[in-house]
Amino acid sequence: MTATLFLVSTPIGNLGDFSDRARDAFQKADLIACEDTRHTKKLIGLLGIETHADFLSYHEYNADKMRPIVIEKLSEGLDIVLVSDAGTPLISDPGYRLVRDCLKTEIKVVPIPGANAVLPALQLSGLPSDRFMFVGFLETKTTARQKELSEFKTVPATLIFYESPHRVLETLKDMFAVFGDRSAAVVRELTKRFEESKIGLLSELIAFYEQNGEPKGEIVILVDRPSEKTPINFDIHAMLTQAMKNKTLRDAVDEVTTITGLDRRKIYKEAIEIKNG
Repeated sequence: MTATLFLVSTPIGNLGDFSDRARDAFQKADLIACEDTRHTKKLIGLLGIETHADFLSYHEYNADKMRPIVIEKLSEGLDIVLVSDAGTPLISDPGYRLVRDCLKTEIKVVPIPGANAVLPALQLSGLPSDRFMFVGFLETKTTARQKELSEFKTVPATLIFYESPHRVLETLKDMFAVFGDRSAAVVRELTKRFEESKIGLLSELIAFYEQNGEPKGEIVILVDRPSEKTPINFDIHAMLTQAMKNKTLRDAVDEVTTITGLDRRKIYKEAIEIKNG
């Protein structure tokens, strides 16, 4: 028996974003694998879709356990829809390993495009769109986040990140510390009532959110590529101060040296001055 795994994109805000192909997939499906079954059942009700499908919870915390079950159901000939809570499956959601296993076993996989925050955010940012890189969510702790950001500081493309609203300000500060004062944008609530794009230098965005509070809703941060004409100005004092909160002086110096690529002796001298007050 042949079966198909449908990758269905669901609306971010506007139910009109849901395509006829996506409706047909839901109606055809024998099983719907989703992050939150309550959320997806509510969505199907709002869209007025009739389905005979059973529902299965499939998310990042149970994916390893549930993936063999999904593969088994597909092997039995059941058509399955994989859907995220909002947006495109596999984009900062679990699922690529499931697709890989399907392809290995010659199970048909059909992507059904739809709503996704990456491209609309790029369009609203005013930043170069000829070359871009989607990074997704960053590390949640400052030191780890700065170290991760350092991997992308020389990438010649617009960088696109997802972020939680309560970490936006600290993430912008870390971006400023690692990238320097580049052009950037904070885009929120795409396709929804309160859709908004704030554009400016990283320093200007930091000042705005310090004064007005962090934004609410689903957030996308975009940062311009490095400019050969504008050297990256690292705030070494701030980076060392943060690193030395939970690291030895030597480890902090090593970390900041790795992130910035600057002379270790100068960084060590700055660290000694911070330590001695």
